[in-house]
Amino acid sequence: MEKIELKTLIKAPIDVCFDLSRSIDLHQLSVQQTKEKAVGGVTSGLIGLNQKVRWQATHLGFRQTLEIQITKYTRPFYFSDEMVKGIFKTLIHDHFFYDMNDETMMVDHFYFESPLGLLGELANFIFLKQYLTRLLTQRNEVIKEYAESDEWMQFIPHFAGTLQSVAENRTT
Repeated sequence: MEKIELKTLIKAPIDVCFDLSRSIDLHQLSVQQTKEKAVGGVTSGLIGLNQKVRWQATHLGFRQTLEIQITKYTRPFYFSDEMVKGIFKTLIHDHFFYDMNDETMMVDHFYFESPLGLLGELANFIFLKQYLTRLLTQRNEVIKEYAESDEWMQFIPHFAGTLQSVAENRTT
């Protein structure tokens, strides 16, 4: 099984980063180049514990469907999503969030196992791990961009006023 680990420092409250990472709408925005779209389960808003989303996207020239489920959830520090249907033999994405006063350290552990045995391992080595790392990095940059501006409020408006006042109090 392959592992990708990414660390992203974000100048925003932990709650904002946590919820933006669960936003179906922001996810779709962050991977527009793959034409990824939520087509089943939770298709908009924030996904939560035991909920599923079915994604359709074009990756590496192939149209694919992937269904994931949130299997672990400890707000606002951690959640995990796991593939329940899709092309991979295994796919698990652990999301960790660390409050660092005025910033949040977002850490991704992305585990995947390709199908097709040795052929899948060769694909991992040649291009797949690099491709997935680039995709996750791009997604994290979009989360960071929205979290560090007022734009995050369009994705998690239900407590925008509360979080905005918390953020303002931290800077004064």
